[in-house]
Amino acid sequence: MDYAIFSENLDKNFRSYHKKPGLIGSLSSFINRDYIVKKAVDSFDLRIPKGQITGLLGPNGAGKTTLMKMFTGIVVPSGGTLQVVGHTPSNREKAFRKKIALVMGQKSQLWWDIPAMDSFELLQKYYEVSDEDFKNKIGLMAELLDVSKLLHIHVRKLSLGERMKLELMASLLHSPEVIFLDEPTIGLDLIAQENIRKFISEYHKVHKTTFILTSHYMADVQALCSRLVLIANGKKAFDDSIEKFEVILGNEKTLFFSFKESIDPETRNHSLFLDYSAEWNETFKGVELRVPEEQINSISTQVLEKFPVLQFGTDKMPIEKVMKELMRRPDFVNGEK
Repeated sequence: MDYAIFSENLDKNFRSYHKKPGLIGSLSSFINRDYIVKKAVDSFDLRIPKGQITGLLGPNGAGKTTLMKMFTGIVVPSGGTLQVVGHTPSNREKAFRKKIALVMGQKSQLWWDIPAMDSFELLQKYYEVSDEDFKNKIGLMAELLDVSKLLHIHVRKLSLGERMKLELMASLLHSPEVIFLDEPTIGLDLIAQENIRKFISEYHKVHKTTFILTSHYMADVQALCSRLVLIANGKKAFDDSIEKFEVILGNEKTLFFSFKESIDPETRNHSLFLDYSAEWNETFKGVELRVPEEQINSISTQVLEKFPVLQFGTDKMPIEKVMKELMRRPDFVNGEK
């Protein structure tokens, strides 16, 4: 198979200097320096076929940002094999740079004090995009993202959501084969997030581009990704479909109740709550329970009979809770104990 990304036994170690406190510590460091080695990525194997949207998730410090930087050539691996669209990223060849794009929600590639169109024209020259292709792409993407009236406004005067739309345009001007999206919707309101997701989804349907997405908003992952890779402590902890990830801990669902009045602390110790990982919400006078699917009817009936329920409902276990639970189980790898 022709992979967009191929890694085998990929490692990245960071070495930092550890100095003892005080003058004596400073003087001794000239003679004998102590170093601490941190393994940020450890024997990471990954195969991503062309045209797939993959979510790369993990807690802060897990190693996902280091992975993204190695994939784009910003960081050089300490060991192992890494190929992205047939290139070794750390070589930073111009042919490689033309095949990838990196969009970071917290950093901008657009010049702050000039209109976005000026930045687009600079990128056109750098990536050697023809005038005809440039004009067509700008027109099409500006229409899809509804930013035609923003192209000639200084970037610093635009809202965060407007800037992010233009950042996406900038990253797609040269028709990259692989696009790395690092927190593309961070800080955006719900409407702006939905607009970004819709555009990415529609663009992918037409161009079959490979996307690698990192995000703390699970709605991004659930809306866009067909596959999820979870990294913890530098190692791959899970690699499978979103559907498999959601049910990996069993067939539990979230059963929620809101009450006419607050439930007193003593009543909260009832087995109906304690046995099903109750999470209380004081604001809404409610509770969420994790209940096996086959017990939904039984537990619902018991709660309705015993307590002053105002309304209730059920949903599949949110993916955030699945990931949180999985992270508490370091022995868990690829869905098997």
